[in-house]
Amino acid sequence: MKSFITYFIKYPIAANLIMFGIVIMGLVGLSGMKSTFFPEIEVRLINIQVIYPGASPEEIEEGIVNKIEENLKGVSGVERTVSSSRENSGSISVEILQGYDTDLVLQDVKNAVDQINSFPVGMEPPVIFKVETVGEAISFALSGEVDLQTLKRYGRQVEEDLLAIDGISKVTLRGFPEEEIEIAFREKDLRAYSLTFAQAAQAVQGANLELTGGTLKDEKEEFLLRARNKSYYADGLQDIVVKRGLDGSTVTLAQVADIRDKWVDNPERSYLNSQPSVVVRVQNTLEEDMLGIVDQVKDYMESFNATNKEVQATLVDDQSEILW
Repeated sequence: MKSFITYFIKYPIAANLIMFGIVIMGLVGLSGMKSTFFPEIEVRLINIQVIYPGASPEEIEEGIVNKIEENLKGVSGVERTVSSSRENSGSISVEILQGYDTDLVLQDVKNAVDQINSFPVGMEPPVIFKVETVGEAISFALSGEVDLQTLKRYGRQVEEDLLAIDGISKVTLRGFPEEEIEIAFREKDLRAYSLTFAQAAQAVQGANLELTGGTLKDEKEEFLLRARNKSYYADGLQDIVVKRGLDGSTVTLAQVADIRDKWVDNPERSYLNSQPSVVVRVQNTLEEDMLGIVDQVKDYMESFNATNKEVQATLVDDQSEILW
């Protein structure tokens, strides 16, 4: 130890160089540090969500969940599955064994589910994803003297803008229910055109579709044939033909039903200073820097408020304040 100290007394430049190197390495390490509330622990969990409108929990369990769990038994890396079934939907949590790559097991799970060809008709495609640990970063509200539909439009634009910023990958909106199209058939008009409710409903179901018609090839090119007849708004359903006469006459949906866009019967609403609002929630993953995300979102809010007058962004929650 004495010789070690004597060496640096005799050669002070070497001591300065070592100290300078330590400082440089510290600064490099500091610049690469990410701020988060949670430790970097990989979540070894895969979730499968299924939706079957109009089905009971028993139908979900017997017709979907049991089939998926049976097919997952032969997948390597799966430790166990836990499922729940409820009206209209069900979910399956797949736990991954230690030592297996979750991304590789995820692909094997997707392949196993895709092999099932006996799902009930009317079931929506299963949604399969790896569960991630995310933390709360910042939330702000959009509000103004406008209706909820306008606020939702602004919210969707803000969501796209934030997701386009490098380093931000988790943005969600809340404060409004989902939208749906209500078709209310008028019994008097159905009788006048000799139509039953089942016939009219089947005509709507058969016309509002998006189908693939195969491919068309020639010597140089290949064309994908697709029928895009699906509408997501009431105006696009007005002219659906529900009946054709022998003389070529037609009866449209608007002649026998009232069609309107509406919000789903859901109490979810948010208000700011007694005004309807849409809350924009920004989260961070373990790989993302929370402090950096908060700074970027605050800069965006300033720019948004400077360029928009009818709708303004107001800070609701800033989790970075706890870290400072």
